[in-house]
Amino acid sequence: MLAVTKDTFAEEVVRAEKPIVVDFWGPQCAPCLALETKVGALEKEYGSRIKITKVEAHKNRRLCLSLKVLSLPTFLFYKDGGEVGRLTGDVIIESVKEAIEGML
Repeated sequence: MLAVTKDTFAEEVVRAEKPIVVDFWGPQCAPCLALETKVGALEKEYGSRIKITKVEAHKNRRLCLSLKVLSLPTFLFYKDGGEVGRLTGDVIIESVKEAIEGML
């Protein structure tokens, strides 16, 4: 998965040509860490149809504030340069899959 920062967010997410999943996480966030391998499996499952990126929240606080990401884990879904969905808090991987399917 591609790590995105405030400096690369516009290029890697907003200007992307295919649907994007942005996983906001933190190394101290147990639910985030529990989802990590499952999110990696989604990247393999959907192959080249989507791009999954990760943002380490505590290293990118201004980006989180500008996007109104206030809790972890948070997943943002982008298509054609705009946010089309959001999951936050008690996220289950099936919900992430449903959001991805909705973008394809």
